[in-house]
Amino acid sequence: MKKSKILACVMAFAMTCGMLLTGCSGSADSLRMATGGTSGTYYGFSGIVAQVLNEKLSDTLKITVQSTGASKANIQLLELEEVELAIVQNDVMYYAYTGTDMFAGEEKIENFSAVISCYPEVVQIIANKDINSIADLKGKRVSVGDAGSGVEFNAKQILEAYGITFDDITVSNQDFADSADSVKNGTIDAAFVVAGTPTNAVTELSMTHDFKLLSVDDEHAKALQEKYGFYATVTVPAGTYGCVKEDVQTVAVMATIVARNDVSEDTIYAFVKGLFDNKDAIAAAHTKGNELDVNTAVSGISIPFHAGAEKYYKEVGALK
Repeated sequence: MKKSKILACVMAFAMTCGMLLTGCSGSADSLRMATGGTSGTYYGFSGIVAQVLNEKLSDTLKITVQSTGASKANIQLLELEEVELAIVQNDVMYYAYTGTDMFAGEEKIENFSAVISCYPEVVQIIANKDINSIADLKGKRVSVGDAGSGVEFNAKQILEAYGITFDDITVSNQDFADSADSVKNGTIDAAFVVAGTPTNAVTELSMTHDFKLLSVDDEHAKALQEKYGFYATVTVPAGTYGCVKEDVQTVAVMATIVARNDVSEDTIYAFVKGLFDNKDAIAAAHTKGNELDVNTAVSGISIPFHAGAEKYYKEVGALK
């Protein structure tokens, strides 16, 4: 009996000490973030966000970024619980959540929620100088982004608005860097790049190769917006790339950070608050940081907000 009582006391003491140590450890929450290809804006922007928040909130958050195949792959990584955060196109997150379009025939993926709309992802169609319009892409060799990516789906929708299907072109599935190299080398005629501007791969291409940035005119932009509610009309200003001498009208979707629902409210609240508290530091290191705005952060969101994000936006008056 005495031995049993002593053992019980020792175990109780050990458990108490363990709980005390755990409560005092102050360990940061680890968040794995799925991004995109290393030459794209997703990867560069997310890397800066991780770097700044890891430094400023070292006791609270520890974020690591992963290079991926972009939006659809990122949603699937969330479903498999291999990451806690992901940056995706707002159209792709809607497809996943509703089981439509590129997720048609699959079970809905609903284990994630919205955190923040970051910036417009501009549809940039880079083409050889002898191509004057999207209609001219019929019969051409065109890179439409990684297979299964949001870029591929955008390319399909935009081409179809001009009466062109994938059967009418020679389809190539390449990431942004490979697409730019292929345009430069003449192995393809055009490429779709959907990312924040300026995009690293396109900037690098413009340093050694002249290309044309194709426009989406008013008629076709309106048709796309009527059929797909997530497109917005935007302008790529002259000078964004060296060979772009005039403003170019096109369309865009929104780059949106999402999180798994099982990430705690406190963690996502700290993440969102950290973004806005340290906006200047993020903007100093990446141009897209300048586009972080608490009011546009809640725009283009067609799925529920994460509880932590909702708490922050209500505090600052962005949500009621």
